[in-house]
Amino acid sequence: MQTLESNKKNSLENSIDQNSIDLPDFTTDSYKDAYSRINAIVIEGEQEAHDNYISLATLIPSELEELTKLAKMELKHKRGFTACGRNLGVQADMIFAKEFFSKLHGNFQVALSNGKTTTCLLIQAILIEAFAISAYHVYIRVADPFAKKITQGVVKDEYLHLNYGQEWLKENLATCKEELMDANKVNLPLIKKMLDQVAEDASVLAMDREELMEEFMIAYQDTLLEIGLDNREIARMAMAAIV
Repeated sequence: MQTLESNKKNSLENSIDQNSIDLPDFTTDSYKDAYSRINAIVIEGEQEAHDNYISLATLIPSELEELTKLAKMELKHKRGFTACGRNLGVQADMIFAKEFFSKLHGNFQVALSNGKTTTCLLIQAILIEAFAISAYHVYIRVADPFAKKITQGVVKDEYLHLNYGQEWLKENLATCKEELMDANKVNLPLIKKMLDQVAEDASVLAMDREELMEEFMIAYQDTLLEIGLDNREIARMAMAAIV
């Protein structure tokens, strides 16, 4: 399945001008402390994504070339975000980050072992990618200049990954809808909990929790619409986030 360029990335150019926003002080101890966890989350998230796309190729062997290409992009992103931390003199808290992703990681591994391609794609190519895209859009507006440039490049790639999962699920919706909705009930609430867990650190970086959740839900629901679900089905799935 050829991954298509998404026109959604055009919204990147419509983001609020960074010069019109009061930026945080990137040199303070409080900023660097919060950044050590936020930076670790994005580094670990990109590593998880790489591993997940490689694993997905075992479930969809006909897509090995495309999934390998997507996985390689994620390692490039990981290197970029590692450089962002180094630029600020911050050591990423990887122990925190691994725990942060542990439940989604565990659910992906269980689905993988049971051959549940739909669940694996929902977790990685829909939920995690929409989570990343929403966070990156909010962060770009308040990032230091070095990280802003890195993140702008990354978010354009992430739309390709979201699009991959979207197109596969769209093509297979007739046979995967029930599993998609069941997997959503289990995994969407985890995204909300993850946002709640990181809200305080995000606030130090001038990223608002409500805006993060709003951006995520917009990206997530837009994707479900593109997959082919109707408004009632999307509303039912979105309700899983209200726990």
